[in-house]
Amino acid sequence: MERKVFTHLIGNEATQLHDTLSQGGFRRSQNIAYRPACENCTACVSVRVPVRRFTPTDSFRRVTRRNRDLVIEEVPAQATGEHYSLFRDYILARHGDGGMSDMTVADFSAMVDESFVDTTIIEYRLPGPVSLAGSQKQGGRLVAASLTDRLHDGLSMIYSFFDPALSLRSLGSYMILDHIARASGSGLGYLYLGYWVEGSDKMDYKARFLPQERLLRDGWTLIDA
Repeated sequence: MERKVFTHLIGNEATQLHDTLSQGGFRRSQNIAYRPACENCTACVSVRVPVRRFTPTDSFRRVTRRNRDLVIEEVPAQATGEHYSLFRDYILARHGDGGMSDMTVADFSAMVDESFVDTTIIEYRLPGPVSLAGSQKQGGRLVAASLTDRLHDGLSMIYSFFDPALSLRSLGSYMILDHIARASGSGLGYLYLGYWVEGSDKMDYKARFLPQERLLRDGWTLIDA
């Protein structure tokens, strides 16, 4: 049976608590920080990338080149119809049988808007004009976005989603590469990627970002191969 331990992230101490819990392998969902605590199972492993040690492979460099035309903007964590539409396309194509497949607009807004910590959305757009009522945006159509927390020692990608039709761009990997560069450029030490489960097809991509640290029995352990 799946079990979790959790605590609420609310009030004036939310940011400091979030920092502490993230270092201990917790993950944020709205105003709750949680960590799997299943009996006799340690499959879910917290993963973070030490950004100063990271060197992109030739494959990652190609991903960056394929997406260098994108217009990137950091915006307040406020859900919009544009965000939800992209999120729905992504979920139905990639995780249609998952627990998020029935999220309504209200559910999505709660996921994005309800935060007492330092949270933003990083948007990735195609070049060109875009027409949005009451809003002026750099770039054109939204093709990827990440709900991202800023911690005292790094960035944490809470949830990211992208246009599944643009598979040749490898947008999921590109967002991670961009976040690594952002963390490094801001003088931060880590990019937190959440949980990784060995053998899980949906999480295999996280193991490609090496070197990385995994939270094992003896603490954060550097993995470089």
